[in-house]
Amino acid sequence: MSMRWVFAALAAAALAAAIILGGSSLPGRPGATVASKPLSAEVCDAGAKPASLDFTLKDANGQNVDLASFKGKVIVLDFWATWCGPCQLEIPGFIELYDKYKDRGVVVIGVQVQDEEGLLKPFVQKFKMTYPVVSGIGREDLEKAYAPIWGLPTTFIIARDGTVCRKRMGLHPKEQFEQDVLGLL
Repeated sequence: MSMRWVFAALAAAALAAAIILGGSSLPGRPGATVASKPLSAEVCDAGAKPASLDFTLKDANGQNVDLASFKGKVIVLDFWATWCGPCQLEIPGFIELYDKYKDRGVVVIGVQVQDEEGLLKPFVQKFKMTYPVVSGIGREDLEKAYAPIWGLPTTFIIARDGTVCRKRMGLHPKEQFEQDVLGLL
């Protein structure tokens, strides 16, 4: 693992500890707020670039998943790793979000990066991940298409028209992602 990813992991762990110990930025805790404007096609940055979805990746069962097949849906594209504590904390919220909104055209896609081969399937089973999860290990082209990814988790909110409306780095509560998704439905 490169030093960049070691520093990114440390930064993500520090952010997670600050959120968990501080608690004021998590909904349901005293003084908690979700401090971001809801998204809509009108509020996505005018200069926002289109998402790069021309990738075919393998899922936990070794089946091909064509990211372009999700065009026309609201996509929550999450870059994560099995060793990443903040990534693990976000997974239950992504499961809830996907299960709640998949019938309305929302898809959560987990992209495993900066990790070891062979860990994906047992991890998906252990966490009972119901949304599509693919391996991006060794796919520098994929990471470059969404660069810069300075740490994990890094999550992109993509509108139905394929515009990358928001990039979220670090740990965020489910309610934040839900607010983003609802703004695009």
